[in-house]
Amino acid sequence: MTLRLACKVRRRKRYASYQGEQGTVASNLLNRDFLADAPNQKWVTDVTEFNVGDRKLYLSPVMDLFDRQIIAHSISTSPNLALTNDSLREALTFLQPGQQPLVHSDQGFQYQHASWRALLEGAGAVQSMSRRANCYDNAVMENFFGHLKEELFHHVRFLNTDALAAALHEYIRWYNNDRISTKLEGLSPVQYRAQALAA
Repeated sequence: MTLRLACKVRRRKRYASYQGEQGTVASNLLNRDFLADAPNQKWVTDVTEFNVGDRKLYLSPVMDLFDRQIIAHSISTSPNLALTNDSLREALTFLQPGQQPLVHSDQGFQYQHASWRALLEGAGAVQSMSRRANCYDNAVMENFFGHLKEELFHHVRFLNTDALAAALHEYIRWYNNDRISTKLEGLSPVQYRAQALAA
């Protein structure tokens, strides 16, 4: 008797925001140097896409490379300028006087846009971009997306985008406060930052 079983292979699907040159492309100043010795020196950001039935949801996080903490994020049903600009605006509120982070992204149209560049310039931040179609230039953020999808999204069937959005907010809270990392001496990002700043 043949059971006709089939093995479902999960293929990674990346959200590609590149739409040609829509504005200004910045140099790759980060140059895969993902280490920072203080908060708000180097940030990385990107957008990832989720499919829920016939609808899509997009997440735009900003990560501080000092402790890999997601310091800001926004969620939307559209990968528009508001999605990325809102997360950057939130991140910029955490800057202390004199802090001017390097902010790294891919070459997505949102990051080439004048509104993104204006937010960076207004805060004295420096823009950096991955080379065209080179995900390794933003490997730490890609790694975060991989963990998020493996630990949350691929194990739950979400009925709608509202349920997924709530789960994403909770996952990021857990990731920052409770998820330990060997790269952070067995601490969570929040614990690592608190310990480092208290030293």
